[in-house]
Formats: sequence, C-alpha cells, structure tokens
Amino acid sequence: MATDSNQGTWLTQEAYDRLKGELDELIANRPAMAAEINARREEGDLRENGGYHAAKEEQGKQEGRIRQLEDLLRGAKVGEVKASDEIQIGTVVTIAFDGDPDDTEKFLLGSREIGATTDLTVYSPDSALGAAILGHKEGDTVSYKAPNGAELSVKIVGTELFEA
Repeated sequence: MATDSNQGTWLTQEAYDRLKGELDELIANRPAMAAEINARREEGDLRENGGYHAAKEEQGKQEGRIRQLEDLLRGAKVGEVKASDEIQIGTVVTIAFDGDPDDTEKFLLGSREIGATTDLTVYSPDSALGAAILGHKEGDTVSYKAPNGAELSVKIVGTELFEA
C-alpha cells in the first residue's frame, strides 16, 4: 500500500467514501456468505464438496479484504492536497529521464486506492522513485536506485495538485 508509517495513507474524500462503501457492503454480506457455506455443508461429504470449499475460499478472500480496508481507513489521512512548491503525497509529477528529455512520465504520488479514480499511474511514496522525489521541487534532478539495482536520474519537469 502506498503509505508512510508516519503519515498514513493519503486519500481524497471521494476515495475514502468509495472504500468505506466497499467495506460496509462486505460486512453486510457476511450473513449471506455464512448462509451459503451452511447450505453447501448440507450437501454432503465435505471432502468431496467443491461448492463448500469454493464458498469457504470466497469467505477467506472477503475477510482478508475487510481487514485490509479496515487497516487502510483507520490510518487514512483524508483531504485535499495543500498547495506547495515541494512534491508531497497527492502531487501529480512529470519527470524526464536523464539523457533523454523527450522521455517523460506523468504519475500520481500517492496510494493505489486513489489510482482507481484516475487513469494516471500511481507511485507509492515508499517506492524508490517516490521516496527520491518526495520533498523536491520542479526543476530538481534526483538520483535513486531502481529495484533492479540500476542508478537512475530524473529531472522533475512539472508538478500539479491531484484533482479527483
């Protein structure tokens, strides 16, 4: 998850409301899931009951998502990004790769959960690139170590506030 343990996960109000709605729906679905499991259990021998095992697996996935959403929402910082010269979580950043000023990439520095509301690629502030540019300004050149071990440099050529 795109989060910094000191900052929590930044979410727009729209993203928070969408995730809270998903959580509420999953919790409301618990009785129906339990009823499905009970119905499948009554079909007979559990060792050979594919429907029962599929229902239990689905329940596990839903409970995992519930825990994930609860953790995310509990630590979420909700609101709009404040205008700043420095790159912060919630900034849309355009970078140019060193040696090729025409090779640019535009992305949102933030949470993948916000990414569901935009077509932009989302980089976590905990990623190598995200951590390198956090706190820098337009015009700065920063270097970072990519996950494959390569040293890369990028120039920050543009910044703007994210608008959902």
